[in-house]
Amino acid sequence: MAEFFKQINIRNILKSLRVRFFIIVFITGFASCFAMHTLILDSYEDRAVNVRSSEIQTQLRILANHLITYNYLQDTSSEVINAELDMLANLYDGRVMVINDDLKVVKDTYNISQGKTIISEEVVKCLKTGSKGTVSKYDSANGYIEMITPIITTEMIEEGDVTGSSTSNEVVRGVLLTSVSTDTIDTTLSILSKRATTLETIIVLVILVFAVLVSQALLKPFDRITAAINDVKAGYTDDPVIGPNYYETEQIINAFNALLRRMKVLDDSRQEFVSNVSHELKTPITSIKVLADSLLSQQDVPNEVYREFMQDIGAEIDREDKIINDLLALVKMDKKASGLNITSVDVVLLTEVVLKRMKPIAQRRNIDLTLESKRTITAEIDEVKISLVIMNLVENAIKYNRDNGWVKVELDADHQYFTVKVMDSGIGIPGDSLDHIYERFYRVDKSRSREIGGTGLGLAIARNAVLMHRGTIDVTSTVDEGTTFTVKIPLISNGSKVL
Repeated sequence: MAEFFKQINIRNILKSLRVRFFIIVFITGFASCFAMHTLILDSYEDRAVNVRSSEIQTQLRILANHLITYNYLQDTSSEVINAELDMLANLYDGRVMVINDDLKVVKDTYNISQGKTIISEEVVKCLKTGSKGTVSKYDSANGYIEMITPIITTEMIEEGDVTGSSTSNEVVRGVLLTSVSTDTIDTTLSILSKRATTLETIIVLVILVFAVLVSQALLKPFDRITAAINDVKAGYTDDPVIGPNYYETEQIINAFNALLRRMKVLDDSRQEFVSNVSHELKTPITSIKVLADSLLSQQDVPNEVYREFMQDIGAEIDREDKIINDLLALVKMDKKASGLNITSVDVVLLTEVVLKRMKPIAQRRNIDLTLESKRTITAEIDEVKISLVIMNLVENAIKYNRDNGWVKVELDADHQYFTVKVMDSGIGIPGDSLDHIYERFYRVDKSRSREIGGTGLGLAIARNAVLMHRGTIDVTSTVDEGTTFTVKIPLISNGSKVL
């Protein structure tokens, strides 16, 4: 169990942006130091070996000339040459062997192979090719440089009587096989490596501190944003979050403040909605209570009065029932999970059915209700919800109309949308109310709305149904002249299955 919690803690730590930033900076700095360390030491080693090889090759060429001058390959008794050979071997802590053209070792400063025959591919090649066979090999594992240098004499070959046409020809008399120690180079490398390691340790510590400080400094704005958001979440404040002017933090702050404003609007709307619901539901109940108390307080009340009071009570109950039904319809549309029951519907026929239901209401006030369709329209819609949209718009057009007025419904379509226009000759809507007519329980004229039985929910229900179909609803109105609602719905439902 302890191991399990340990793994969880490690995972949480590694999820931290601060820890990840620190690790990235630290690894980058450490890798850079390691690469520089390796590159510098390798470069020094190559440079030192090349300089050492070039220096010794120069001395070997001079020595080879001396060997020819003193005829050392035939007579090894020259003290001068032997002294030079021993000095060169001691100077570079190495070994020098003089090999003649018969592959015989005529001199070995180690006195091990002297008089023996040596067969080596490089030596044989050098005897054959002369200067081209000069070889210098570095054995880093064993710590020495091996060099093969030819001992050459130059002969002049004349062609004809013209001296200027003479050429020189190399004659290889023998080979110098030299091995020199690289202990001094290794010692220098070791010293440099220790100093570099010390310096790198200091640099890594500086990078470590730098990574900690930078990660703290760069991520501190996120900590302040988190603290401010937690204050909002805890309910200590509703003020917008303010942070440093970093581009990334600005994006987060702007998004959160936009969300905060929307939540505040939703919260205010919810409180207003609850207040409006309470008021709307309480009004009919209060009326019923007043009517009932009036009846109970009177004795020997005539039947006509009873009937009148009971009719008023029934009307209030009907009004309460309509408010509740409209609220239930609105709540169902607010539920995202409710979805749409999409079918292929004849919109003209659907509208005719709705207008047939509305006709008796229009006839009571002698309002002319007409339908004009410019073409046959078939669309993928939720039949119930769209019929609710048309019914609410037509019902409002009738209720807020004048006696002997008119209501006209126009249907049209293009290749993407169908349009429903509901026009009337009614009282119109003031300009300052147009932005509020879709709010729940909003009424332009509250006294007239209660008189004709409006709940203030019809347009909210219609708008929700239109939005569920990804459509639009617009209104234009002139006071005392009339109102036009225009609904635009896609012919093909987006992402819904047609039944």
